[in-house]
Amino acid sequence: MTASDPSPFAAWLRDHATALTHLDPDAPQDDLEPLGDMIGDARVVAIGENSHFIREFSALRQRILRYLVERCGFTVLAFEYGFGESLPLDAWAHGEGAEEDLAGLTGSAIPVGLDAPLRWIRRHNATASPHVRFAGVDIPAAGGSLLPALEPVEEHLRVVDPELLPTIRTAKRIAESFAGDSGAVAAPAWERLPAIEQDALTASLARLLIRYRSVAPLHVSRGGREAYNVALQCLEGACHADYTFRAMAGLFSGGGLTADTSAREVYMAGSVRWHLERLGPGTRMVLAAHNAHIQKAPISFDGRLTSLPMGQHLHDALGDDYFALGLTSTAGHTAEMHRDENARFGFTVENAPLGPPAPGSVEEDFADSGVGFGLAGLRGVPRDVAGPDRIRIQAAYMESPVLAAFDGVLNVPVSTVADDLGET
Repeated sequence: MTASDPSPFAAWLRDHATALTHLDPDAPQDDLEPLGDMIGDARVVAIGENSHFIREFSALRQRILRYLVERCGFTVLAFEYGFGESLPLDAWAHGEGAEEDLAGLTGSAIPVGLDAPLRWIRRHNATASPHVRFAGVDIPAAGGSLLPALEPVEEHLRVVDPELLPTIRTAKRIAESFAGDSGAVAAPAWERLPAIEQDALTASLARLLIRYRSVAPLHVSRGGREAYNVALQCLEGACHADYTFRAMAGLFSGGGLTADTSAREVYMAGSVRWHLERLGPGTRMVLAAHNAHIQKAPISFDGRLTSLPMGQHLHDALGDDYFALGLTSTAGHTAEMHRDENARFGFTVENAPLGPPAPGSVEEDFADSGVGFGLAGLRGVPRDVAGPDRIRIQAAYMESPVLAAFDGVLNVPVSTVADDLGET
């Protein structure tokens, strides 16, 4: 397909996509006004990226956050970040502690673009009302360690159920033996544990979770409803992370169950709903995560179903109150991640050039449309217009019915990898 002979969807983009003018997060926001019309009254607007560590995607997510807060009344930024680890970050965003404390609060986390939006929220909250909250929705340490979830549970148990302390200490002892800074480190270390230790960890977590659910009135009477709800959500995160270790081992061995990595996805979706329910009616949330997490359609690679993503669960629960905006690029470079157990986060990052857009991809359609730097709302695409069936994921492609998977797509002509991953 060429620019003179575009696909029907490329032709539709040419006539309906909106050209954007700014990448700078502090630039005027008028070019983003069409986004407000696209999202309507949606309660959750998810902003994706086809790769972590891309400078343009980070800038755009900051721009869109500012627009949605200042012009649309959004009051929560949720992030692909551990639920338990986010609680002190929310306090920091509300002015607790010193400005320089942020580095200590996020120091062990993969640098996926938290610093700049958190600093903007803290500045905003210093003078504006209502305040913007920060909410983590992911399993602990991106699957790198159960400890950020288990430690608050242990503290809670000291108050409400000290008889369970031996059980959680067993879980913590095993978790400490394979903990890392990401799932890419922890998953292979978990796989090397003796089966008796793997099973003891799972059994301990299951006993804790069932006990929490079974004696909820007792725990609430001793420690309060809010403390119980937080501890239970942390414990759920530890259980879903433990399941994810088994799922990842199966995926890498080629013998795993179909879509088994969905355990992490359903926990993230549940965390989004947990925050919405806690903060009450009228709450509107910006949700920042990878395209593969926010999309509404199942994820397949090489024809094999691998995951039912967070976005699918949220769409099932919220309907049109959930809006998924995918971010992608037609050219430039991407951050290709290669597994390496000796690296700090279990992977290295290669600054890899992007090839020409693949046939059938949304990137090809943007290139053929001539839109370049542009935004397209997909809910208005006529049913008789066939959409693309794939979207970039780093330097490769993810099979995806784009019109069903996303409510909008934002394309940049050129993407670049941050020189310092801390920039993102």
